[in-house]
Amino acid sequence: MRKTLILAALLAAAPVAASAAEEMSYTYVEGGLTQVRVDDDFLDDPRANGGYVRGSFAIAKQVNVFGGYSQVSDKYRVYGARLKYELAQPELGIGYHMNMSDRVDFTADIAWVRLNAEVKISGVPGYNGTYKDHTNAARALLGVRGKPSPRTEAWLKAGAIDGSDIDSEFVGVLGGQVKFNKTWGLVAEVQLMNDVSQFSTGVRASF
Repeated sequence: MRKTLILAALLAAAPVAASAAEEMSYTYVEGGLTQVRVDDDFLDDPRANGGYVRGSFAIAKQVNVFGGYSQVSDKYRVYGARLKYELAQPELGIGYHMNMSDRVDFTADIAWVRLNAEVKISGVPGYNGTYKDHTNAARALLGVRGKPSPRTEAWLKAGAIDGSDIDSEFVGVLGGQVKFNKTWGLVAEVQLMNDVSQFSTGVRASF
């Protein structure tokens, strides 16, 4: 009788344990490679490559803070001029999430984003040198994050970015993760904004 009661208790607890194992973590660190593509006919659609790091930390059951930094660069020639272009992007924000079902969360986040651009020009008398510029912007996104299977995640976000030198523009984000175990996973993400596309792939450690 005692063994039967113990077995029944274990079976009753199993769905709860499985559900807990499927919860998505909002505390993680991540790093990898990134590429920025610009739709520009004059520069023949330049592509800049580099790397990124970012992380998130849950400060409450439904609230997390996050930050990141990416930097890309490229070299190309335009009508005899040699140009080296570098773009750095730090960001810092806060997010909110709410369960819509056992496998899907509604997400919302807002972030401060700074775009630092640097161009080095050579081969053009009178214009050779280094030119720098920057702009600050705010980005707000709404979306969903879910688990199609126990070892995969996917997220979709849409919103807008607006800043001192940026008119309000649409931003879309699509990403996913394949988990090797509870901690480690491979992530990939694409972010679309007007004429700029950013593709990233890296490794995430969730806690």
